[in-house]
Order: sequence, then structure tokens, then C-alpha cells
Amino acid sequence: MTRPDDPSPAEVADNLDNPVLLFDGVCNLCNAAVRFAVRFDESGTFRFAPLQSDIGQELLSRFDLPTEDFDSFVLVEGDDYYTRSTAVLRVCRRLDGPWPLLYPLVYLPERLRDPAYTFVAEHRYRLFGKKDECPIPEPEIRERFAERALDTS
Repeated sequence: MTRPDDPSPAEVADNLDNPVLLFDGVCNLCNAAVRFAVRFDESGTFRFAPLQSDIGQELLSRFDLPTEDFDSFVLVEGDDYYTRSTAVLRVCRRLDGPWPLLYPLVYLPERLRDPAYTFVAEHRYRLFGKKDECPIPEPEIRERFAERALDTS
């Protein structure tokens, strides 16, 4: 329930200091990718928001991105955004463990990187399944979700 003194999605988006990874909240693969990112982001750099959430919709609108098409991760870093394989590689660059070693792949042209990403994105529900609604994050990562900023209770 929203109260009059709760911040609006626009206010929350204005005050995000960390990079935000927008993901399809009902996609099992996407939810697994978020859990993976949390596991290897020991410093807590990233925040997360389902594309379908109020914060996700606000950020998509700010960058004139489609608000109904959920076939891509979107990484928002300040005034910039990245999609598809570029978003994935930019996230890998900031993770702990061996994952930053994948970042040099960003120098390959997108036309070589994105077809595999697009194929998986188009078939992810059939391959990995889909939830009926966005799940509530586990307690240990709940505070890393940008949407939690709307919950002041």
C-alpha cells in the first residue's frame, strides 16, 4: 500500500547511486542470473529491479526503451544504459572471481556477440521456465533491490 509520503519511482530513480540491473522478473533464467550476480558481487555494487516493476518501468522510460519488451537485461549506470551481451559483459567486469576475464569480449562487434544472446532470450521460457509473477527476493538480498526504496515501512 502506497502512502502519500512514500517516494515516487521517479524520486527513487533520481537517487540511485549504484548501477542497476533490470531483468525479466518472471523468467527463471533471469532470476538465476541475478542470484549469480549477487553471489559474485561481494561489495554489493549492483542493485536489481524487475523490468515489470515501477522502478524498472521508470528507468526504461527515461532511456526511451520499450516498456513491454522484456527480452534483454538492461544495465543502467548513471546516465548511460547497456543491453544484451554488452550489459552482461559490463556486469561481469565488476564481479569477483574469474568473471572479469570475460570483459574483453566486449571488443567483438555486437553483430557477433548478440545473436547467441538473442537466441537464448527468445527461447528462455521454453528452456528454463517462467513464473506466474515476480518472486519476492530472498531476505539476504532483498535490500539490494531498488524497488525496496519504495517500501518505507
